[in-house]
Amino acid sequence: MCNFNDLSDDEKKVHHERLLQCANNFGGKNFFLHLLEAIRETKPHPLTAANSEFSMELGTITWNKVIFNDKLQLLLKARVNESKQNNLLPAKDEKKYKKILNLVRTLKPVVFHVKPTDKYAGSGFFFQTFDMIDKETTKLDPLFDAVFFCSLDTVKKVLNYEPK
Repeated sequence: MCNFNDLSDDEKKVHHERLLQCANNFGGKNFFLHLLEAIRETKPHPLTAANSEFSMELGTITWNKVIFNDKLQLLLKARVNESKQNNLLPAKDEKKYKKILNLVRTLKPVVFHVKPTDKYAGSGFFFQTFDMIDKETTKLDPLFDAVFFCSLDTVKKVLNYEPK
């Protein structure tokens, strides 16, 4: 999703609608973008929080499993390859295949719940780490990618996209 310009119009529309719905469920575009800014500014990366939670004044993101830094680093490397080959999993004969497959198995059950602090802002939303297309193809969930990794400029571009 971070390569938004490379997507087809249909894919852009789907990502726009899903991201806009999530932003509205968090209280609107500005609150959502403020949440993403806070995530980007937090060091170490919020995904490695020992309590599986990221909190700020506008809301909270919780998840059901601790993610260790080594898994996060492996995910970041695999994410780069996904953009090149359109699949998070490398070829089966590659050396890193088993590591990436174990990463996917470890993080697949993780569910992220995003809840706004203000009860009038919206109901919040949830998402998972991966989209399993088939046994051979796995991709990062576009929402997971947008919340934790994509640049704010890209997320703004997706939110402001005008479907044709």
